[in-house]
Amino acid sequence: MTHDLPRAVLIRHGETAWSRDRRHTGRTDIPLTAEGEVQATALAPRLAGREFAQVWTSPLARAARTAQLAGLDGAEDTPDLLEWDYGEYEGQTTQAIREHRPGWEIFGDGVPGGETIHEVAIRVDRIIARIRSGTGDVVCVAHAHLLRVMAARWLGVDPVAARYLALGPASISVLGFEREQPVIEHWNT
Repeated sequence: MTHDLPRAVLIRHGETAWSRDRRHTGRTDIPLTAEGEVQATALAPRLAGREFAQVWTSPLARAARTAQLAGLDGAEDTPDLLEWDYGEYEGQTTQAIREHRPGWEIFGDGVPGGETIHEVAIRVDRIIARIRSGTGDVVCVAHAHLLRVMAARWLGVDPVAARYLALGPASISVLGFEREQPVIEHWNT
């Protein structure tokens, strides 16, 4: 891998009650569960000794708390890292949504009253441009769907391709380069 170009280190926040229950958690500011705090704390030794030019978090408490417990000091609230606005589907499970909308899938079908996938992609494109215009690796502590869209856009593909990227709580992923080609170096570890 090419390490002289800036990389994006993506960290999904730890478990919340809604993520545990598989409820779509967009802008509702849900705290970490006790297990989520343990997960976030377990990130610290995995990140120890790494140098980061910037640490950016979603303004939501679950992301900021994950960064704090992971030992990522000096985090900057970054509104473009907010999770997808799920509109009318906020707090619902996929199973509940499919009771009235059979076969529904967020990346292909979207959400009524919320953001489109292309609006989310515009936000992550701004984040990617900021990372690529700087020097040094940047940590982004945020949310599953947003980070999945970010990975797709890092690769320059349609954001709908994010449907193929699973992302667990308190996971680390790295977006980098092979020569000058954007790649996923590590995913969901």
